Amino acid sequence: MSSALPVLPSRELVLDRYRPLRPLGSGASGSVWLARDEQTGLEVALKIVPREGKAAQRAEREAEAAARLRHERCLRSYGFGADSGHVYIAYEYVGGRTLREAMRAGELTDPRAVEAAAQILEGLAHAHGRGIVHRDVKPSNVLLLDEEQVSIRLLDFGLARFDEAETLTAVGDVPGTLAYISPERLAGEEAGPASDVWGVGILLWEALAGKHPFWGTPLQQMATAIDAGAPPLAAERPDLPQRLLVAIERALAPDPARRPSAAALAHELREAAAGRRRKSRNRRLSVGATQRPFAVGRLARLVPAAATGLATLAGGSFLPFFPAGWTLAIALAAALAAIVRPRAALALALAAPILPLGNLSLGLALLYGGFAASWLALAWREPRSGLAFLAGPLLAPLGLIALVPLAVQTVRGHVERALQVVAAVGLASVAAGARGASLPFGGTAETPQLAGLESPVDAARTLLDVLPPMLGLEALALAAVAVAIPWATSLWRIAALGAAALAALLLLAPTAPAIPLVATVWLTCAALTWRHEHQTRSD
Repeated sequence: MSSALPVLPSRELVLDRYRPLRPLGSGASGSVWLARDEQTGLEVALKIVPREGKAAQRAEREAEAAARLRHERCLRSYGFGADSGHVYIAYEYVGGRTLREAMRAGELTDPRAVEAAAQILEGLAHAHGRGIVHRDVKPSNVLLLDEEQVSIRLLDFGLARFDEAETLTAVGDVPGTLAYISPERLAGEEAGPASDVWGVGILLWEALAGKHPFWGTPLQQMATAIDAGAPPLAAERPDLPQRLLVAIERALAPDPARRPSAAALAHELREAAAGRRRKSRNRRLSVGATQRPFAVGRLARLVPAAATGLATLAGGSFLPFFPAGWTLAIALAAALAAIVRPRAALALALAAPILPLGNLSLGLALLYGGFAASWLALAWREPRSGLAFLAGPLLAPLGLIALVPLAVQTVRGHVERALQVVAAVGLASVAAGARGASLPFGGTAETPQLAGLESPVDAARTLLDVLPPMLGLEALALAAVAVAIPWATSLWRIAALGAAALAALLLLAPTAPAIPLVATVWLTCAALTWRHEHQTRSD
């Protein structure tokens, strides 16, 4: 296939009208250039597609679809033309990034994700009303504008299907991106409006959970997994409003007849969010496009930023041999980075102890460096909750170590929550041993003799030697509680979880003070009961 880029080096007018200025991007089917319309003076995004194969046909179909659409959520088309080598579509030019880029950067808060999905559905409802089905709804086909409030544009109707129009694909061919294709399309049925609704449901599930619902599924098993339907979002995000969870579940019904229309789902998403905002002032989910700016989104960034800065400051202050004045500077840098670049902030916070640990023991620094690198990889998808394990050393001295499972519920994913708990108990134990204090579940540990060790294996062996073997089982018990908490959605389940947690902790730690363990398990059950009653009233 020829490239669209080499045809424009002279910046000569295209179609005697558009003057290319600079490339905006390119892909397998062509490229997009920033151009100036010499007739109107407007800057446009000029899509250029070679006239070879199906790409040109799809470009023509895209232009036809764009010409029918007149909606603020659909990228406006100014014109269409072709020459002997290429097809051209002139779109309005707006600054922004794709929803995929925003999700990868960890900058799409829950309120913004819900509002973006509602706006996508509004654009799709407009298209469906004109007999157009998008058929390729995915994050990379949604443009998020560089504005204070959420504003999106729906892109790329190149795979669109029109009522009573011939398809561009052969029998059995499924156009679009597999991860967002609905079950009925995989079964060979024609795409309809419900297929687009499925795509939005997958997109919103992914934005709220921090990972795709079928992430990790082998490609050869993907069709089977999609046909079975997406797993419940509540397992990943039990903190979300029940009405919102139900709306997403309806959008992902395997039977297309059970899915709501795009307009109905947009209304339901906003109602669910608005109801949550009215019922709980402390946990607002303000998503209206005409509402005030997202104060909650800002707070959601400031709280992790403050926690990151304090954690970095504490880590640097309590470790030996840190150069004077560095601790505060690194802590401030980590806090500021957490606001705009949460992954960079997490990396800085995790890296801060390496230098002082190296002054104590090279082996310990290498051991911790391996842990920090692994932890950064684990928390890459959700960096703002990457330091949740610090709840361990904070709660343990107060006798509240059993509250750690509740403290890590903001972490998304069963495995991630379990590992956060294990890390919290481990860090609390190491901190207690270094201070000569009692371990989280009772008993004491000798101060580890780490000075001068050069091998990370020796450092790990020294740490393990001073910690009792039962500590690992106790950490696993708390990890199991953290994983099970989202399951506790009724009073009977909450009671069962509390009983199982008490039995496991008391059996595994017979010498631990019973009163703090019983009290913290009761507090956990009380918090879950309050959540249950609050959601019941909200719904």
